[in-house]
Amino acid sequence: MKNCDVLVIGGGIIGCAIAYYASKYGRDVTILEKGEFVSGTSSRCDGNILAIDKDPGFDSQMSLLSQRLVDDLSKELEHTFEYRAPGSILVCESEEEMSAAEQWVNRQKAAGLPFRMLDREDIRQESSFFADDLLGGLECATDSTVNPYLLSFALLEAAKKQGAKAYKQTEVKEMKKENGSFIIQTSNGVFTANHVVNAAGVWAPYIGEMLDLSIPIQPRKGHIIVASRQQFVGRRKVMEFGYLISKFGGERKVDPLTEKYGVALVFEPTESQNFLIGSSREFVGFNTKVNNEIIKCIANRAIRFYPKMADMMVIRSYAGLRPWTEDHLPIISKVEEVPNYYIAAGHEGDGISLAAVTGKLIEELINEKETSIPIEPLRYDRFKERVLTR
Repeated sequence: MKNCDVLVIGGGIIGCAIAYYASKYGRDVTILEKGEFVSGTSSRCDGNILAIDKDPGFDSQMSLLSQRLVDDLSKELEHTFEYRAPGSILVCESEEEMSAAEQWVNRQKAAGLPFRMLDREDIRQESSFFADDLLGGLECATDSTVNPYLLSFALLEAAKKQGAKAYKQTEVKEMKKENGSFIIQTSNGVFTANHVVNAAGVWAPYIGEMLDLSIPIQPRKGHIIVASRQQFVGRRKVMEFGYLISKFGGERKVDPLTEKYGVALVFEPTESQNFLIGSSREFVGFNTKVNNEIIKCIANRAIRFYPKMADMMVIRSYAGLRPWTEDHLPIISKVEEVPNYYIAAGHEGDGISLAAVTGKLIEELINEKETSIPIEPLRYDRFKERVLTR
């Protein structure tokens, strides 16, 4: 039997961030991963720390704090993780989108974020590859990008140096609470812990069921294409304004397949200057098989915004699962009915963006500190209240 103070379940970027911050602030931490570390959602995504696509106010302020923490991590951690902070932009196809973008910018500026509108000339200067009919867009100057693998492993290695223990190929099979202590049966022996953090992403509901908790997270599938550049396309992240509409479930003027699969342009250059192209959104359970119809749809969407991309070579494509909640906010919370049990999951496509702030908030909850931001909107029991008031 192995004993620890804080047991973190889930070895993706969220679990690694929690292990780092909890061990940094004096806790004896063990982190368990059922497969290889960083082999689930964190390995099948892009690497953005974004405020540009967050709802103005609480959501974007939380992202801004995460950006600051990642900037600190770039100086604190021993291993580098391809951190850059060039900002990001959204581009608009129509006058209607330009008008909506202006409202978005005004709301973000009112919330204290560094946003500004871009006109047609700004877009031209951004990239000569853009389609001629794009009208403009908007920019968030603080947005940054990382290599998710490297950041996760940098956090994990630092946590180990701070005394954390890490076990891979260790699947949690059963959990109970006795005399104030958690007893966790795994495929690699029995663990006991004073505190348990469920950071299992799309599998968080399965872990929750072991203690009769119903965690309202569903897997939402997304595809990404990796392409090689023949020429320099652009230096920073670009999304279409329609991405926001797709993310929050609004109506767009696109063809039926693009609408069906929730496809919207996401362009992200990597440090090696290849680039990632996304994205799609669909509920198909735990299926991560690549759908070529969707890949074609994403490629066509990219060519609409970057016509010359039609000549560039696709290296590979992949699909991953995002842990989705109905209000698009993660659950970062203690659970009142199970003292010393915490949930850190449900980040959907924002796990990389919000990993640092999630790790910090869970550390603060465990150490009973005042949290860096008010966490009322992230409470686990917010869903129960909503069900009762319907």
